[in-house]
Amino acid sequence: MLGVLKRLFVGRPLATTQMEEQRLPKTIALAVFSSDALSSTAYATEEILFVTALGASSLALGLSKLVPIAVVVCILLAIVIASYRQVIFAYPNGGGAYVVSRENIGEYAGLVAGASLMVDYVLTVAVSISAGVAAIISIPAFSGLADQRVPLGLALIVAITVANMRGVKESGRIFAIPTYVYMFILAALLVIGLGQAFFGDPSHVPFDARAFDGSLSSGGSLGIFLLLKGFSSGAVALTGVEAISNGVPAFRRPESKNAAATLVWMGVLLGTLFFGISVLAHHLKPYPSHDRTVMAQMGLAVFGNGPAFVVLQFATAAILTLAANTAYNGFPSLSSIVAKDGYLPRQLSHRGDRLVFSNGIIVLAAAAGGLLVAFNGLTNALIPLYAVGVFTSFTLSQWGMVRHHRRLRHPGWQRNVVLNSVGAVATLIVLLIVAITKFTSGAWVPIVVIPLIVLLFKGIRSHYDAVARDLRVPPEWKPPRRRHGVVVLVHDVDAGVLDALAYARSTAPDQLVALSVVADAQDAEQAEKAWQQREIDAPLEILRSASGDSTTATLRYLDELERRWPNTRVTVVIPELYVEHWWQQLLHNQSALVLKGRLLFRADTAVTSIPYGFVDAD
Repeated sequence: MLGVLKRLFVGRPLATTQMEEQRLPKTIALAVFSSDALSSTAYATEEILFVTALGASSLALGLSKLVPIAVVVCILLAIVIASYRQVIFAYPNGGGAYVVSRENIGEYAGLVAGASLMVDYVLTVAVSISAGVAAIISIPAFSGLADQRVPLGLALIVAITVANMRGVKESGRIFAIPTYVYMFILAALLVIGLGQAFFGDPSHVPFDARAFDGSLSSGGSLGIFLLLKGFSSGAVALTGVEAISNGVPAFRRPESKNAAATLVWMGVLLGTLFFGISVLAHHLKPYPSHDRTVMAQMGLAVFGNGPAFVVLQFATAAILTLAANTAYNGFPSLSSIVAKDGYLPRQLSHRGDRLVFSNGIIVLAAAAGGLLVAFNGLTNALIPLYAVGVFTSFTLSQWGMVRHHRRLRHPGWQRNVVLNSVGAVATLIVLLIVAITKFTSGAWVPIVVIPLIVLLFKGIRSHYDAVARDLRVPPEWKPPRRRHGVVVLVHDVDAGVLDALAYARSTAPDQLVALSVVADAQDAEQAEKAWQQREIDAPLEILRSASGDSTTATLRYLDELERRWPNTRVTVVIPELYVEHWWQQLLHNQSALVLKGRLLFRADTAVTSIPYGFVDAD
């Protein structure tokens, strides 16, 4: 039953020989890896206003600073794009900032970069989904769903998780169309809106004091602290830029060339759209509000409440939701690389039936869903947590590339050192601004969480190293000779028990004993009588457990056997009833399953299940 549902939602397994077919062309890769970065155009401008137009400041002051802040963000974007283009060619196997930092700075720098990126990816999903829900409820017809933010967000996470479990190429095709629709409708908004602003009769967003989250529409004061905090909010537009460098192996050959070209196109589109939105907002004068997004306000002002506005809102909701898809490609790929290095559970490095890192996808979905519930699905509550991780990885990546160029000294290395040094300083300054200005708003969370994740990485690696040391075989080592004892568990003297005894004898054990756990003297007498009637030539030992806890009684008996049978490895043979239909299993005792789970963690004990069959005649 579970297998049928899995095939229905996820699809049939793919052979590893089909891996090459799953690689992405640039057109689909742009949608897959750029959706996160492009989606930030829908809320980055609004987040600037939520800082610069509220409190002691005013809407007029906040709007006047949009364009200057956007210019600085775009300059920073150009530097980061140029740096990550170098990363793509230098490290074509993926891993981005994690690999760059690990190989050029050191282990701890790599772990900090990896932890930062993983936190960033989880936040990407949470922020994107919450912003997508905000866009949906900004449509007048769906405003009644405002109280259902969290259930809507969780439903969207489940949907996008299932889509990604179907494979990179298939999920890319699904998500490409909404991404391109968003780009075109946003471009139309900018062309029409800016055309009206500069050459026609511009229309302004009607101001609603009741919906405005601030207190002043004009006047007030805007100090350097609020300006820097507003800039740090706008800098979230750079999130997702690093995703292509993490997923280079997903591109068609030549991977590095195609990935670099896609990165440049993403940078051009992101910078143009973000700057255009900021200029348009400066002219249309929208205001920060939890009732209706800034994008929705500008859409109504330019398109009116007609089909174009509906397309804009649904496209915005789609791109914001699908922005999570960038994380669904980046997080599993990064976690697989970290897992191969021994800093995460090895299961995260294994591909699933559809040749994607299924375990990483599930971990990401669970973590993002938890964040969504914890912060009640509010985008501006999640944003302060967002930029710390991404700018930490940016800074480490840039500094790592400086050391990479100085070490290898390829042609033009001096120019690249200057570029990456400027980038490292710039992103470090942004990181400090974010950490300081938004510390009390929530930036302290990743500042605390990232070091804890690094400690988790080190703990996992220490475990794997300890296991490797314990299992290392010295040159002259030979396994010690040990005796073999078998314990056959008996409930009733039936076909299953007799078959299990026959199997136990076939292993030629040094000791063989049957064990029956009973509740009282009457059950013990019945067990002995049935054993004698069958004339079974194996000793039967009976334990009484008044509580009926056969698992604990069996474990105590095995402890006793360790003393009675020194230097002996014990095999516990468990007869288990086989039934044809899964639901029939619910009608039978699951004590054998519980016992096997307990024995799994017992040293020098092997467990063998002997199934005996029952097939329903119907």
